[in-house]
Formats: sequence, C-alpha cells, structure tokens
Amino acid sequence: MTEISLAQQNFLLAQKRHKRSVRTSRLCIFLLFFGLWEVASQSGLIDSFIFSSPSKLFLCAYGMILDHTLFTNIGITLFETIVSFLLVIFFALFITIILWFNKHISETLEPYLVVLNSLPKSALAPLLIVWLGANYNTIIITGMSVAIFGSILSLYNSFQSVDTEKVKLIYTLGGNKFHVLTKVVLPSSLPSLFSIMKVNIGLCLVGVIIGEFIAARAGLGYLIIYGSQVFKLDWVILSIAILCIIAIALYQAIAIAEKYCLKHH
Repeated sequence: MTEISLAQQNFLLAQKRHKRSVRTSRLCIFLLFFGLWEVASQSGLIDSFIFSSPSKLFLCAYGMILDHTLFTNIGITLFETIVSFLLVIFFALFITIILWFNKHISETLEPYLVVLNSLPKSALAPLLIVWLGANYNTIIITGMSVAIFGSILSLYNSFQSVDTEKVKLIYTLGGNKFHVLTKVVLPSSLPSLFSIMKVNIGLCLVGVIIGEFIAARAGLGYLIIYGSQVFKLDWVILSIAILCIIAIALYQAIAIAEKYCLKHH
C-alpha cells in the first residue's frame, strides 16, 4: 500500500515538473523572440519602420491608451466577436436539432450546407455591405458566416454518432425522440460541442476582422487597414499582436468552461 502511495506521489510530482517545464519553455521562447526582435531592430538588421519593435509597440500602445482609442477599438472587436460566436452556437444547435428530428430535411439540405461551407466567406463580405449597409450587423453576420455552416455539419455528425444501444434503451422504456435528444444525444455531444466552440471562436474573430476591413470605422480590423494605408505600421503590428492575445484569452475561457461543465456533467 505504501509503495503504491509513493508511486502515485512520484507520478504527480513528475506531472507537475512537466507542466512547469512546459510553461518555462513557452515563456523563454516568448522572451527570446521579443528580445531578438528588439535587438535586430535597434542594430539595423531589420527596418524598424517596416517591422517596428517591441519598444515602439509599447510606446504606440501607451499613446493610444492616453487618447482612449486602444480600448475602444478592442472593445468593439471583442463585442462583435462574442455576439457572432454566441449567435453561431445558438443557430447551429437550433438548425442541427431540426435536421436530426427530420431526416428528409437533413438529406435535402446536406449538399447546400456543404456548398455554403466551402464558399470563400471573404467574397460574401462586399455583398453583405451592399445588402445590409456598412454597420455592426454586417460585421457580425460576416463573423457568423465563417463558422456557422461547418458547425452545423460537425454537430450533426456528432448527433448521428451517439451510442445506438442507449437510444434503443430510451425507446424500450417508453421514451420518445425528445427524450432521446435530451437524455442521450445532447449529453453525448457535449465534448464535440466544446471542440466546435474552440474552433468557432477563432473563426468568428477572423470573420469579424474581414468585415471590419471593409465596413468598419472602428475596431482592430479598421486599425489594421487604415494603418497600412497611411503607413502607420506600428498600429498594424500592434493590432495583430492584440488579436493574438484576444484569441488566446477567448480560447482559454472556453477551455475553462469545458472543464467545469464536463466535470459537473
């Protein structure tokens, strides 16, 4: 019993050391990258006007914080991304449930969903602007268009791959299709739903930026396109760096929610 306990303790210690090593390695790579970037910029190995530098980005961010433009643009992009993400999850679940309930509808619409999913969404953005105007609605719908069709197809495949024995058990006990959905299909598809959400949050962010490139007067996408036009490349690179931070933060938030839900489920 003592040997097992010691083995378990050693295993846990090894796991902690491994996690600590991974975090340290990530931090070292991060610091090394920015250190080399700064040195190369200061020494003239790269053109600081084109590639900027960490110190210039810090000063640019500080100046934008003082004039209240940085957090305003971040907030707008974040708002559009979260709204488009939530709408994608809602409509993907709603449409997938309809397809699952009615096999005739699912078989009829399947080729259209495949085609719409394969369509380059950046080509739709100019049309959406003409149809809906240059406003928040257009940007949010552009963000949704990137993710929704793939989400429906992936979620429907997850619904179809549930354990058939559990489904038969529900029907044997006198249940109906609604009971199958709520007791078997949805709980079994929860891991797949969270995997789809992790992918979708990045896709919605990409879609929102595409929409902001064309239709926005504020937001990080607007800063990128405007900065490139007036050669304020510090704005461009700073906005890209912030987008990376936002993507990581949103992904981690979903990962935390996944752990919490699966643990309690």
